[in-house]
Amino acid sequence: MTNTLRSLISSGALCLLIAASAFSQPKNTTDLSLTQSQASHFAQLALKCVRKEYPNKLDHTMNDGDEVRSPKTLHPAFYGCFDWHSTVHGHWMLVQLLKTFPNMPEAHAIREALGANLTEKNIAGEVAYLKQANRASFERTYGWAWLLKLEEELRSWNDEDGRKWSKNLQPLADGLVEKYLAFLPKQNYPIRTGVHPNTAFGLAFALDYARAAGDRKLAALIIERSRTYFGADVNYPAAWEPGGEDFFSPALIEADLMRRVLSQREFAAWFHRFLPAVARNQPKQLLQPAIVTDRTDPKLVHLDGLNLSRAWCMRSIVAALPANDPTRKILARSATAHAQAALPYVASGNYEGEHWLASFAVYLLTTWQP
Repeated sequence: MTNTLRSLISSGALCLLIAASAFSQPKNTTDLSLTQSQASHFAQLALKCVRKEYPNKLDHTMNDGDEVRSPKTLHPAFYGCFDWHSTVHGHWMLVQLLKTFPNMPEAHAIREALGANLTEKNIAGEVAYLKQANRASFERTYGWAWLLKLEEELRSWNDEDGRKWSKNLQPLADGLVEKYLAFLPKQNYPIRTGVHPNTAFGLAFALDYARAAGDRKLAALIIERSRTYFGADVNYPAAWEPGGEDFFSPALIEADLMRRVLSQREFAAWFHRFLPAVARNQPKQLLQPAIVTDRTDPKLVHLDGLNLSRAWCMRSIVAALPANDPTRKILARSATAHAQAALPYVASGNYEGEHWLASFAVYLLTTWQP
């Protein structure tokens, strides 16, 4: 055994080396696609936590002493993975993986976990929670968006179990659509943070759902709000990014929304007004991956998620820009660099990142549209 190997083992870095070996180092964005071995790796992470009740960080306003209850009592479907939104997108990831690789070794375990959690009774409990007093801002809008993404994924799946789970989940999706319709007309100003309340992210996934579900009312409202909030933005100060606990780039997540809202011609003009320096390979703070110094810290590890979400935004923006736009090459290279910086650390051995990062990785690796 070499001194280097002894050092790796003693420092705990060997597990990172093994995890990193599951990922090739792609040369361009089109190489960033999901393999079955990666799918199994990610599925195992989610299966460990979608029914793991503790530790748990509740977003819970107690109306009285009777509401001092366990996470599973409060949220019979989505009680795992440390918090409500993380278990929701953990369920989305399991559905996406099973759709992509229906014969993967973990297929039975995935169906068992989804079947246990996404029952009609459990979802009715989630709906009841949502309707109680002091729940207006519960998971607004990050958790709302991921729940709609889960329902969107289920409704597009030609699978008997998928249809059953979609039917069970629909009342909760409907409840959150009602919340979007009630809240967005009152929200005068977008929230431009790099964490959960980010308005652009909440609108982007909700618009995907509205279009998939044929909900014209929701889609029309989101398009109007998006244009109102972001349509006139110019010279965004992207050099100020990243924030120290960001898992979204406020600049890129906004652009990822607007490419859904605008025509290709409109979007190209808007994007170059919004981030004009990108065509000159600037700012470096936006185009270079963020550095993670401590993956045991629940906030600092957010920056791994930032690198993954930046990569998916850049790839989507590349697809939305005209083929002859030189900015595409800059963003494509940056997307690859960001993905390579984060993918080896999705399984770091630390629950602070492992309970959620795989969902971001799977979204990155399965949503590329050339």
